[in-house]
Amino acid sequence: MTDTRIEIQANYLAAMRQKRLLNGILLIVFVSLLLAGFQTANARNAGGFWQGLPNILDFPTDVVGEAWDRKHLLPGYFAKYARSLIETVNIAAAATLVGALMALGLSLLATRRLAPAVRLIGPIRRLLDILRAIPEIVVALVLIFLLGGGPVPAMIAIALHTIGALGKLFSEVNENASLKPVEGLASVGANWMQRMCLGVIPQVAPNYLSYALLRFEINIRASAILGFVGAGGIGYDLRNTMSWGQGKFDEAAAIFLLLFATIIVVDQISSVVRNHLAFGRQERALTS
Repeated sequence: MTDTRIEIQANYLAAMRQKRLLNGILLIVFVSLLLAGFQTANARNAGGFWQGLPNILDFPTDVVGEAWDRKHLLPGYFAKYARSLIETVNIAAAATLVGALMALGLSLLATRRLAPAVRLIGPIRRLLDILRAIPEIVVALVLIFLLGGGPVPAMIAIALHTIGALGKLFSEVNENASLKPVEGLASVGANWMQRMCLGVIPQVAPNYLSYALLRFEINIRASAILGFVGAGGIGYDLRNTMSWGQGKFDEAAAIFLLLFATIIVVDQISSVVRNHLAFGRQERALTS
């Protein structure tokens, strides 16, 4: 008995040493790749990273200083750029709505236990992977070249990425849905669409809404970023003010504050709704 225990302990220690050795090798490889990538990026950087590092705070200092000197003008700037901010939020909202609806349908077709045809699962999952892998800014640049600048290319680009992201999340949620309502509906002759609408979606709708709200927050930031490439919204105004340089930094600061406040408000509202969905459902389950 003692010999067996010693043998087990020796095997365990040997396995731990092997694991530490492997982790050490992986860490060395990771650090080497990180340093090599940094050296390559620094060599290709126009001004050089180390040469520009002492000036890293110059731009924020100029923006904050100019905004502080002209702080009495900030309310007027808020009113001036409110319309662009609304356009940015509208782009994000429309893209989230369209993307979530299409992701819902594709997720049901890509869920193993729910799909009407098993052969559709693989192609649809690969389609979602492709939509999720391509950055919004790449799609937006292509669409701007084809359609011209404006909010429409930004909305399409964000919606496509939203389909890929939410489609994967929704399909994972669908995997946890109970099949008992679906089987009950099938026993009375319900078709596939009726089984999904009445047996599956009511179970997972709170999770759908929670993920969609989280994606809406992300899409607001994405919409502002796409404005830098000519896709409209407040990001376009921010690019213009920053490109102008000194003399417009106070307006850039006002835009930053508007974006920050908007994201904070949306985040708080989304958090309240998600908490209500999560804890409210638990309370109803306990009282029923």
